[in-house]
Amino acid sequence: MKPQLSNFQNIFKGKKVIITGHTGFKGTWLTMWLLMLGAKVKGIALNPYSNPSHYKKLKLSKMIIDKRFNILDRKRLTKEIIQFKPDFVFHLAAQALVKSSYTDPISTWDTNLSGTINVISALRKLKSKCAAVIVTSDKCYKNKEIKRGYRENDELGGYDPYSASKGAAEIAIQSYIKSFFNRNTNTKVSIAIGRAGNVIGGGDWSKDRILPDCIRSWSKNKKVIMRSPYSTRPWQHVLEPLSGYLTLAQNLEYNYKLHGEAFNFGPKETLSRSVMDLVKEMSLYWQNVKWKIVHDKKIKEAGLLKLNCKKARDLLQWKSNMNFSQTVKLTANWYKDFYNKNSDVPHITKQQIILFVSLAKKNKLIWSK
Repeated sequence: MKPQLSNFQNIFKGKKVIITGHTGFKGTWLTMWLLMLGAKVKGIALNPYSNPSHYKKLKLSKMIIDKRFNILDRKRLTKEIIQFKPDFVFHLAAQALVKSSYTDPISTWDTNLSGTINVISALRKLKSKCAAVIVTSDKCYKNKEIKRGYRENDELGGYDPYSASKGAAEIAIQSYIKSFFNRNTNTKVSIAIGRAGNVIGGGDWSKDRILPDCIRSWSKNKKVIMRSPYSTRPWQHVLEPLSGYLTLAQNLEYNYKLHGEAFNFGPKETLSRSVMDLVKEMSLYWQNVKWKIVHDKKIKEAGLLKLNCKKARDLLQWKSNMNFSQTVKLTANWYKDFYNKNSDVPHITKQQIILFVSLAKKNKLIWSK
């Protein structure tokens, strides 16, 4: 059967969807988008990690089945997944910060490796049809400063605990797929992997990420600290990879050949910019901005990191929606609206999703039709 390449609403309306990590940055945007598409969402996550919290401001707990526990609790995780009988699963729960992986490597390994194994183990026990997208990271690749951009079949690895844990999770995922989710096991579950990174957008208040650091500092008229100003990254708005995950899920449901495949989601390879470029572009929308460069020799960060997304373009007909300037402007506008005293966060977030979809239609992206 050919993939059902059409508007997401035709795929997700009325469907039951589980999102792990729904209280996190990507998770909040994905939850809101799926609710707007008419999906029935069950979230599994820890409490929101930041204050302010995008999740709390969106009041999502009133609109979904909200379960708060650690995915390392395998028994409960399995019970929650089996009872819900999801049509789709998006696994986003993770310890997602490189710097935090140095201060707490054990927790990073536990969550990113063991937590992912727990999710896949639970999926083994599903008797109903389900398409699952397991999200890892662009940092799962062994970083060799490849200028052409990493392809899905490039070597996995990682120097820091975060990157290494994501590379290890990928190996575990493929092991489970080959061992327990093949045609001989009569499973109705299909699984694919989504890789993305360097995501920006409104509602992110994570520590030790450059853009949230800018917002926190500049809103208090302070200097933002930059550790690696000339490191190059494929910056993209949070809605870009989410559109990729949704596209992958809808294709996965109808095309078993995608089962076990990994896909990169990112901007065109030519659109990577340095940390300094990002800060300068963001400064166009704020007054009295200041920064200070402080090199941290204890933290090893890649100088060049970008993805090759040709596979997603060829097999999923997916491509990014916005250029660098549009991405930064949308992000800056969200934060500017938020810091207005009478800001309506649900309205701001919904309007940006609507704007993103509208732009996708103008760009004739296949998923927006």
